[in-house]
Amino acid sequence: MATEGQFEYESVLCVKPEVNVYRIPPRASNRAIRAADWKLDAPDWTGRMRVTARGKVAYVKLEDKISGELFAQAPVEEYPGIAVETVSDSSRYFVLRIQDDNGRSAFIGIGFGDRGDAFDFNVALQDHFKWVKQENEFTKQAQAPDSTPKLDLGFKEGQTITLNIGQSKKKDRSRPQSSGGIGLLPPPPGGKLAPPPSSRSTNHNTQPSAGGSDTGCLLDLDSSNSNSVAPSNPTTTTSSDLWGDFDSVSPK
Repeated sequence: MATEGQFEYESVLCVKPEVNVYRIPPRASNRAIRAADWKLDAPDWTGRMRVTARGKVAYVKLEDKISGELFAQAPVEEYPGIAVETVSDSSRYFVLRIQDDNGRSAFIGIGFGDRGDAFDFNVALQDHFKWVKQENEFTKQAQAPDSTPKLDLGFKEGQTITLNIGQSKKKDRSRPQSSGGIGLLPPPPGGKLAPPPSSRSTNHNTQPSAGGSDTGCLLDLDSSNSNSVAPSNPTTTTSSDLWGDFDSVSPK
């Protein structure tokens, strides 16, 4: 039976044309690893590095520059972790745990001549395991989709609800009355207002003007009664009589 991941596609995450390999002394204590303790001016091996991924496991492979023959490889199951460690005094050097086909492991030091190459190597591993973390979360959600509590909106046995429909209060829209309690009459159809009765009964001595349309209307109203007789002008008669008395007196 094939093991898990044996037939999975292998993708390339990063390739660097030159990397130096150093033999490092064994750790004497738990203190931080320093690249200054290595023989940086005399690397033990120089070649090409390829970072690949098969499933969720990344592989750091050290290969010959010309033939591509594998010199050593380090399987990385988590990062940061024991498979790849940084040093305390430089960002261009790392400690790598390599393994052979028999499962034997050893620790070596690797270093890049350019800081950009070291940065790319670090980012390639970080991006891969960020993807692995997301895949693990998706797998957990797919395996346990009903683990979260659900909201029960169904009716329980014997439960009822009451709906009040069409019982809204009607507003009182009665027509407001005037403050005096007497309503106003609408204007006549012709658009002209008739004078009040008191004005027709008292103003008999008013003479109509030549161009007054309102006065003419009043005269039309007064002349509509055929049985009425226009009163004489007492003022004129009295005035004539007075002047007649003066005329009748003879001089002495």
